[in-house]
Amino acid sequence: MTKFDRLLENRPWLLADGATGTNLFLRGLEQGEAPEFWNLEAPSKVRAHYRDFIGAGSDLVLANSFGGTANRLKLHKAENRVYEINRAATELLRSEVEAAGREVLVAGSIGPTGDLFVPLGPLEHESAAAAFAEQAKALADGGADLLWIETLSSIEEIRAAVEGAAAAGLPIVATLSFDTNGRTMMGVTPADWAALAHDLAVPLAAYGANCGTGAAELVATLLSLREAAQPGDRLVAKANCGIPQWVEGSIRYDGTPALMADYGRLALDAGASIVGGCCGTGVAHLVAIREALEQHEKGRPPSLEEVAQRLGSLSKTALSLAGKAGEEEGGGSRRRRPRRRGRPSF
Repeated sequence: MTKFDRLLENRPWLLADGATGTNLFLRGLEQGEAPEFWNLEAPSKVRAHYRDFIGAGSDLVLANSFGGTANRLKLHKAENRVYEINRAATELLRSEVEAAGREVLVAGSIGPTGDLFVPLGPLEHESAAAAFAEQAKALADGGADLLWIETLSSIEEIRAAVEGAAAAGLPIVATLSFDTNGRTMMGVTPADWAALAHDLAVPLAAYGANCGTGAAELVATLLSLREAAQPGDRLVAKANCGIPQWVEGSIRYDGTPALMADYGRLALDAGASIVGGCCGTGVAHLVAIREALEQHEKGRPPSLEEVAQRLGSLSKTALSLAGKAGEEEGGGSRRRRPRRRGRPSF
């Protein structure tokens, strides 16, 4: 049994971390600068970032490696430095975890390549899988406990990412990003994602959603995933901290610690085993989520109306895709429909 499995066997939930980019910008990262370079050029700042989220109570922290494929690093003429940059990301995190005095999972973050797959673009499955494998090996060698594929949007890329990451032999968690249309940028719905998660090259340790357009939309997505999930699936919720707004020349998120605490409660009730924050989520938000989860007794899944009342309005498309999730038992999720046998047509 892996460390990840053991923790989830003995815990009702795990708290993931908050936003890497947002918090590195607060430490002086410039717009257009690759955060991953800081693993080598400003390791003390990266360490401090890790310590902040460990101190906030995170059970799982993502390494500073989101843009660490050769495809992304090529934009900064660093495609030949994949190994040293990614290994440093998890080495720094591993050292902070070991100094923390409690069990915290080191997650190697793997983001999208930024390239379109054939026939829409030049990227082919084999080369994409190789790029993901290269990054995954470096993250594993640096001390990762698991690999965390995040913010993807296409079926083709998730297949390539999981296949490549599997070469490292670590548990794999994967999350897609859904927008206000209730779909990813490439048209994948939560129901599509739940089916695809069981049709990949290797089984996922957990899957779910991250980023998107705010806590309300993410919880609605989670309800849809729960409807389509199979028994035993572990779901992930990692929402943006409210809604992004342009203020005085920079993007800021309007989510308060109180709102994110309520999001944590609703995410747990909606079926998440792992709860955290994405863009805009800082230490104060994570502390509030942790306190909320520790004091919360898991209840029935919320209705969409309750999600909107507590976290903010939902788009019509998200409401439509979620259907009537949450109507039974005074707002609980409706019974799952029997699943069709056979392989999904992905």
